[in-house]
Amino acid sequence: MTGPSTPPAQSPSAQPPSAQPASVVRIDVPGGARVTHRDVAANGARFHIAEMGDGPLVLLLHGFPQFWWTWRHQLPALADAGFRAVAMDLRGVGGSDRTPRGYDPANLALDITGVIRSLGEPDAALVGHDLGGFLAWTAAAMRPKLVRRLAVASMPHPRRWRSALVADVRQSAALSHIWGFQRPWVPERQLTADDGALVARLIREWSGPRPADEEALEVYRRAMCIPSTAHCSVEPYRWMVRSLARPDGIQFNRRMKRPVRVPTLHLHGSLDPVVRTRSAAGSGQYVEAPYRWRLFDGLGHFPHEEDPVAFSTELINWLKDPEPDR
Repeated sequence: MTGPSTPPAQSPSAQPPSAQPASVVRIDVPGGARVTHRDVAANGARFHIAEMGDGPLVLLLHGFPQFWWTWRHQLPALADAGFRAVAMDLRGVGGSDRTPRGYDPANLALDITGVIRSLGEPDAALVGHDLGGFLAWTAAAMRPKLVRRLAVASMPHPRRWRSALVADVRQSAALSHIWGFQRPWVPERQLTADDGALVARLIREWSGPRPADEEALEVYRRAMCIPSTAHCSVEPYRWMVRSLARPDGIQFNRRMKRPVRVPTLHLHGSLDPVVRTRSAAGSGQYVEAPYRWRLFDGLGHFPHEEDPVAFSTELINWLKDPEPDR
């Protein structure tokens, strides 16, 4: 109990983002639905997950500059539809371990498949957005027996991403933030300056006409300001660029020639300013299974947040379809 001489505790939204502890990520979803927060061990690290529902596992993978909470609308929708919905924080983000290394996509994909095993499931439907989508593509190619289905939003197949980055001038310009991440220390300072103001600006600029509200942006700002999060958030992008001509990057690109052999749903916003539609389209050439392309008119880089009802409906209908056709 708070004593009379002790100032009353502030709510999280009342405190400056930089003052927030790591527990800021263990929050609820809108509507008062109950979320179970816990940690699981996988691939030599500890990962925070948020879980709802029972049934076949659907594992949700966030992108940059966010954390598990980006799936706050899909978690209850999937649970209500009869799925075990789990959103994990990727390595170095949210409530997961911030390790000094291990941010190449092959290792991050092993984090994901390791979490599937730690949850006691034989496989999972992977749903990934942005970086999470890149890793979902990777996991489906590297560990096909653990991936039942694949749904990717706002991210082309890794080989398409690589070719667009180096050969498409307009796409390379759209990914200017990734080129900026190659500088040492500067990106980390920019992401945490003014209590994470850049995070809110990026989300607004990358969204369509319906960006996240100020309360949601404040949550993302607080999460980015948790110590070491900014550094860990940009490390995967540093590897992607710096490894382009290195043996490890060339080897990874060759490994991604292995086709995806599970039903795949590819979702994209028509107004996405980060990943051009022409860059994402065509990823189906790497899928030797039913592949469905869905373009959301009038949405930007965050379709699952900009129109959560349309996104969740499309996803759930596809997950429940016993024979998803091309």
